[in-house]
Amino acid sequence: MRPRTWVLLLAALFALMQLATVEGRDTPDSKNYVSYALSLTGADKREAAAATIDHYCSGKASTAHRAQLVDVVRFHAPDPAPRVFEECREQEWRQVEARLAAGDTAGHTVPFMPERFMRIFEVRPGYPLVLAPFVALLGVTWGVWTAGVLITCAGGVLAYLVLRTLAAPVPLALTGMALYLVLPCGTTAMRPMTEGLMLALTLAALWGCALVLGGTRPRAGLALVGGALFALFTVKHSQALFLGACLAAAGVAVAVRRRWRGMPAGRGPVALAAVGCAGVLGTVLVSRLLDYPSVSESVQDLLTDHFARPDRERPWAEFFQLQGNFWMEWARRQLWEPFFVAALAAGALGARRRPAFGVFLAAAACTGFLNQAGHPDINIWGDRLITLAWLLPVLGVPLLLEPVLRRAAVPAQGAPVEPVG
Repeated sequence: MRPRTWVLLLAALFALMQLATVEGRDTPDSKNYVSYALSLTGADKREAAAATIDHYCSGKASTAHRAQLVDVVRFHAPDPAPRVFEECREQEWRQVEARLAAGDTAGHTVPFMPERFMRIFEVRPGYPLVLAPFVALLGVTWGVWTAGVLITCAGGVLAYLVLRTLAAPVPLALTGMALYLVLPCGTTAMRPMTEGLMLALTLAALWGCALVLGGTRPRAGLALVGGALFALFTVKHSQALFLGACLAAAGVAVAVRRRWRGMPAGRGPVALAAVGCAGVLGTVLVSRLLDYPSVSESVQDLLTDHFARPDRERPWAEFFQLQGNFWMEWARRQLWEPFFVAALAAGALGARRRPAFGVFLAAAACTGFLNQAGHPDINIWGDRLITLAWLLPVLGVPLLLEPVLRRAAVPAQGAPVEPVG
């Protein structure tokens, strides 16, 4: 079969697997994105609230039903789903009604939380814009599910394209796509949150880096990186800042290393560093012009449990103390279950087979750690904030397997395998 057929088969298989869990993937923040998307379709506050609350509570009821079926004590008890749904619905409406009655009707999101907290989601229109046509055509439940499948499969296809641009054989490029879908990247991207788009756009930026460093289509590659950074700004502007800074640092590092070895720095790394710097500068300037929530506001949100408590008088001192505690506990848990660390190590070894691109790949993976460092909460929904770091093994492990493929005498398809950059 042609490579594109294998890509479509992998995507179709993944979509079929996701039918096992159509509801129950939401996090509390998902309500904000879904209500934002509904408002973009023309729904008023109460219509958006009703559809969002029903969807969210249906997910909780479905989760409760599945949990009871395997509860060794209560599996024969009455189905808890109707009770869980009604309790959830009553609780959500009580909060929303109080805020609507108080006049909290500004913006696109339904006021599930205080206005100061909701402001954080008002400045993230990217994911709701993508979600809006799906919920308008298919309804909330199937619209959210379909959007999640397409966004996740798009990330897998981008992983395939990056590896093919790096001259990896088709079987290894397909391995990268499969890894993206089965590792936490796929699981996290399926949640109705921004992470799926963040992963896909970061891979798009890495594809642009591969095009630039390979010298095949440098202009298209630079445009792709710039477009990805712009789109990331609309999805989550802090991620655009992180990725721009990391790509700029990677470009400088590659250029300096080449000069240190007596080689020309090359236009590619310098151009990518310039685009990264432009992304950082643009993010900072535009976010200030639009009066986006500041870093200090984000720290207060973290330390006050989403502004449910008074602001901290010494937020930065407490934040850095929490950072130390968080990373110590995080390291302890990684040593207890070292799969993530082992995957990162394998990915790093594979990335060394494409030295210049490997630096940019490691830089993109670092944005996951920066994202997590901005929210040092050990209990935040299954390590979703650090998920971007999984891009290192997704792209690095297939490159690590190249010698194994050669020794197995499997004929490589496409261009010869040579280091890029």
